[in-house]
Amino acid sequence: MQAQTADSLDIDTCEIDSIVELPYELPWPQNVQERLDTLTHNTLFERTQLGLMVYDLTADSTLYTYQAKQVLRPASTMKLLTAIAALDQLGTKYEFRTSLYYTGEVKDSVLTGDLYCVGGMDPLFGRNDMYAFVESVKALGIHTVRGRLVTVTNFKESEMLGEGWCWDDDNPTLTPLLYDGKDEFVSRFTQLLVGDSITLDAPVSEGTLPKDALMLCSRSHSIQEVLNPMMKDSNNLYAESMFFQIGASQGARPAKASHARQLIKRTLSKAGITGSQYKIADGSGLSLYNYVSAELLTKLLVYAYRNDRIYRDLYVSLPIAGEDGTLKKRMKDTPAQINVRAKTGTLTGISSLAGYAVAANNHVLAFSIINQGVLKNADGRNFQDKVCVALCK
Repeated sequence: MQAQTADSLDIDTCEIDSIVELPYELPWPQNVQERLDTLTHNTLFERTQLGLMVYDLTADSTLYTYQAKQVLRPASTMKLLTAIAALDQLGTKYEFRTSLYYTGEVKDSVLTGDLYCVGGMDPLFGRNDMYAFVESVKALGIHTVRGRLVTVTNFKESEMLGEGWCWDDDNPTLTPLLYDGKDEFVSRFTQLLVGDSITLDAPVSEGTLPKDALMLCSRSHSIQEVLNPMMKDSNNLYAESMFFQIGASQGARPAKASHARQLIKRTLSKAGITGSQYKIADGSGLSLYNYVSAELLTKLLVYAYRNDRIYRDLYVSLPIAGEDGTLKKRMKDTPAQINVRAKTGTLTGISSLAGYAVAANNHVLAFSIINQGVLKNADGRNFQDKVCVALCK
């Protein structure tokens, strides 16, 4: 097993070491800088890599850097790129949509025509949505469908795995027609239709939606409904769905990963991040081909903070230290509890954390920490927690 598909809630059994107390209290920001200097002078970094950057948003200045330009694997902090680019490119009112259409005519309770299931890669499409689909077919007043059941999956490219994913991982299946986050849409739809005494004399096939098709039902979920579990729980399928929504936003069908990358780069450029010293492979961080720097992540967080439309939805979606999501068990009973909202990242050998912190003087900070080459992910998490305590103490 090369990579983990979601960030673990497990933490090191040892408590967070106390931040070294200085013999006298330095003024801001020298006091925090001194604490961080103490933490980065650690034998851990004789054998592992660290990228660290802290930006004081209140003072509008860089507070601290340590190898911040090093290009490292971000793990699930890659979801920050996906989330911020989605809010930037799609807007906060965007919806993930799955629709049902039909062609033909109804005569003597028989639909002589086709049903078209049009996938939009909505990971939240579930039981209630499927019941609405079935009810819309029943509303035609039919007991038989004589034609075809057509799956329209041209929303995205046909590849079902992301670039650079490990074959032995628990990878999500990247299909445009999802039911409860799985590739079970057709089987569940047909099962419920038959269960409601509707005979399907209709083989399943793939196709495209004809222009004369009539809509029976459309179900949708908002970007915020997808964003919250994507970030709080580090859900990889939700992130990849968001990634392809970005790719499809310019009208390309099928949307490709390359389309999403181009638009994410557009957002990065707006954040002042130019050049080619990074690589975007997927939207979730599962890929071993993703490479970014702590500086890139921090600059992107600064950009989000300065755009109220983006920041409002992003901030509420981030895990809260000691309270919920993948940070629920971390930084409890420390100054960082509640004061840190950040996205975690975990792959084999990689541990990362990036987000926002509120310091004791109420300065708002953006930070990014990437630990690479850590054979025990707990070493990375323990260091990150100490950094957050140092920022909030």
